[in-house]
Amino acid sequence: MIRVNGKKVSWREGMTVADLLKVLSDSDHYVVVRINDKHVSRPFFEKTLIPDNSDVFLIPMIVGG
Repeated sequence: MIRVNGKKVSWREGMTVADLLKVLSDSDHYVVVRINDKHVSRPFFEKTLIPDNSDVFLIPMIVGG
């Protein structure tokens, strides 16, 4: 299990950030993800593994003026 923004989500061996975002709704809005204390930007989502029991925080793109 992992926690995504405080909610429990099923985890599997070899799960990447990109894999996680595929199962979540509105995943296109996230440009940075924090896994425990490590920040990961979009270019690295496909290669970054999420360890079991991680705390994951999805950080959305903010637009405004």
